[in-house]
Amino acid sequence: MPELHPLLAERWSPTVFDAGHKLSEDQVALLLEAARWAPSAGNSQPWAFIVGCRGDAVHRRLLTHLAKSSAAWAPTASLLLANLVHRYVEDTDWEYSEFAHYDLGQAIAHLTFQARAMGLYVRQFRAFDRDALTAEFAVPAHFEITTMAAVGALPAGVSMETHRAAQGRRALVDLVHTSATSPGQLCSGT
Repeated sequence: MPELHPLLAERWSPTVFDAGHKLSEDQVALLLEAARWAPSAGNSQPWAFIVGCRGDAVHRRLLTHLAKSSAAWAPTASLLLANLVHRYVEDTDWEYSEFAHYDLGQAIAHLTFQARAMGLYVRQFRAFDRDALTAEFAVPAHFEITTMAAVGALPAGVSMETHRAAQGRRALVDLVHTSATSPGQLCSGT
């Protein structure tokens, strides 16, 4: 069986980041560029981001709306993103809004794999006050903040393998809606 690509095999969602690591403007732009090139229905690109680099004013404003659980680890990430999706609003011409959440997921996935190629890690999360964050940044009615993402490097001495093992994954056959009982039966017509 072929091996999983290293960028996928090494993807992990840490809850610890190197508090001394900084991203350059070019690195942040490259991450967002990866998201920009994600596929979307009708090439609508129905996403946007609120971007806060650790130490800047936007980052500080984002921090004030984190839930207690994410506030324990997210502030040390080099970059915090609030991920917005264009949603259907009556009397708009947003033709592909039914696919928007899926498309935003694609954009975040592209950003995540670009981050891994850069030696960085991403943790997506929903532990924040969405209404307060929406008000704080005057998010227009046709956008909805869906999730946030923390991006950064791991601190020295933190082992991806040790922490990742605790996250676990469902068995491959549990992900397939057929009668396959082993990976070898996936395309056998059984």
